[in-house]
Amino acid sequence: MLTRSFAEAVEAAEKIIENAPFVRTEQDLIEGYDYLAGSIRASLQMAWAYERDFPFFANSTNQGTKMGLDNPDTLYYHSYLRPDAEYVVTGKRGSTRDLNFQVLNGDYSPVDVPDSLTAFDDREIEIGPDGSYEIRFGPGKAGRDYFTLGADAAMLIVRECYSDWATEERGTIRIQRADMAGQAPPPLERSTLEKRYNVAGKMLTSRLNTFLAFPKWFYLNLPVNTMTEPRQTPGGLSTQFSSAGHYELTEDEAMIVTVPKSDAPYQGIQLGSLWYVSLDYINHQTSLSADQARVDSDGKMRFVISERDPGVANWLERTGHDRGYVQIRWQRISRELGAQDGPEVEVVPVDELPKRLPYHDQARVTPAEWTARIAARQAAVATRMLG
Repeated sequence: MLTRSFAEAVEAAEKIIENAPFVRTEQDLIEGYDYLAGSIRASLQMAWAYERDFPFFANSTNQGTKMGLDNPDTLYYHSYLRPDAEYVVTGKRGSTRDLNFQVLNGDYSPVDVPDSLTAFDDREIEIGPDGSYEIRFGPGKAGRDYFTLGADAAMLIVRECYSDWATEERGTIRIQRADMAGQAPPPLERSTLEKRYNVAGKMLTSRLNTFLAFPKWFYLNLPVNTMTEPRQTPGGLSTQFSSAGHYELTEDEAMIVTVPKSDAPYQGIQLGSLWYVSLDYINHQTSLSADQARVDSDGKMRFVISERDPGVANWLERTGHDRGYVQIRWQRISRELGAQDGPEVEVVPVDELPKRLPYHDQARVTPAEWTARIAARQAAVATRMLG
């Protein structure tokens, strides 16, 4: 069977899901099987996108192929590279808050995060009046809009990040190997397909093992119901800081996360499941950017993480997840962030929120207003993904 290696990998992946150490309930397992389906789709897509001579950008993470506590506000693209070849990336800058580029020396593994060989945002490149740009990656000497590929360079990742889903527009982007313009790849052979199915299977099991190990590295060694000070996000993206934590709450408890609205062009908070992926951010408010959130008159945003509806604008729904991850990101920063920029965390009874939230009365929303907020999310995400 041509697909035997991949079929065996799917069986092994299902056992990884079933044996995950945090699985307690049938719902945990159901979500794991759904995560498995997305991982299967993503692994096949990545294996078929492994084309270094005739490269293209694949949408590597989206609402159907989640991984790595994906940011609901970000569109993710990747393309594979040869370190000794030159690549031309052209595009038109959209109106999103951040557009950044990162060259990695490999893929994530269960024991390591790939080194970042180059990481920068679009402030480092020349963009024309119409938003167009052209940059090059290759073995040559670095210069204006030319970035040197290290000897181990393997992948180019591009992230385009929204803050206001309703008004910002995505850009366009294309990659081409410079010396292959006008040529065509050889026809497919059976051996090529066998190799791709085999690679997809290895990617699948490695992907699951890796991102089940990630929380142990970056979250689970922290006290529960706390968050770290802002720190540079692991993985070498130099223009991004983050604050991380994990929560465990009862039905009658709420976590209040208070954080100043910063001067960073992008700031956002999100919740994630124990499978280390975002919660449903389309049909529920499980994430908020600074543009979407209510900012109190003292310049701070106060988010309420709870199962019960507290009736306030900055409620983050945990959608039945009494355990999970919470992360704040700051992107396109122009200065180092410190403790004063980070969050304060407090766990309180839900019934005491009116007394514990300084601007509670001003922050209240009616059920009709809440329904309108969710409808706006649904419409904006659909437009964003199709745009």
